[in-house]
Amino acid sequence: MKIDKAVIPLAGLGTRLLPITKSQPKEMLPIYDKPAIHHAVEEGKKSGIENFLFITGRGKESIENYFDYSFELEERLKRENKFDYLKEIQDIQNLGKIFYIRQKEPKGLGDAIYLAKDFINDKPFAVILADDIFLYDDPPLRKLIKVFEKYYGIILGIKRVDYERVENYGIIKGKQIGNNLYEVLDLIEKPKKNEAPSNLAIIGRYILLPQIFNVIPNLKPGKNQEIQLTDAIKSLINEVKVYAYEIEDLHFDISNKLDFILANLQFAFNDKELNKNLLSKIVDFLNKKGIKI
Repeated sequence: MKIDKAVIPLAGLGTRLLPITKSQPKEMLPIYDKPAIHHAVEEGKKSGIENFLFITGRGKESIENYFDYSFELEERLKRENKFDYLKEIQDIQNLGKIFYIRQKEPKGLGDAIYLAKDFINDKPFAVILADDIFLYDDPPLRKLIKVFEKYYGIILGIKRVDYERVENYGIIKGKQIGNNLYEVLDLIEKPKKNEAPSNLAIIGRYILLPQIFNVIPNLKPGKNQEIQLTDAIKSLINEVKVYAYEIEDLHFDISNKLDFILANLQFAFNDKELNKNLLSKIVDFLNKKGIKI
């Protein structure tokens, strides 16, 4: 069964990036020369996704504007013969069909996903979290879709994290059944270090089955008094197969400031025209600070 729809929750407040996120959605912060949401949709498009549902919230209007047609800008670029820039702008509109629904208050990832029920229409679908950015050759989401096509179940993207950081993630208990692949036996949302069954953390790529909509309404608020997607998946383990695929591509959680900076540097270094000058500037900066490398 082809997966051609993705849900992208965007209603979070981005508190770890304040004060910039007071007026600017964290998904619109630049990762090198594109906002984070562009990277998310682009990965979906490369993975075969054709339809995207954005779960937005108050203050997210700039996201809609970014994917909209901009007559004045395009006409000016034409007049100035800046056709390379014009193509880049027009390509944004060709990333896929984008639909919008508003989450009136941020009640958790599980609640956001439930708003997509009518859009999904009883078919498997992808979930992309735009603040999880990957640097890849083969899109991580496409890898999860390939696993789904073979095993048909819920597929979670995971990575190994330091045990000191497990309380920031949903953590799986799993049995390895293949290269980078685990059958999930249990999940726990943001456990304490001594309660974590592993250091395999769920990161922002999922393939979900429509059965998820049957259990979300019955969930009680979990961590932070929010409806947790991890809890919804856990409640389905005895009903459907749940697998986890370890993504080895370079990953950045840009909702924290260090990863945001590192992501920008890494993507900039990937620009062959920029990387030589960038490296020399960084070396000069470190030398002035008395830092030897």
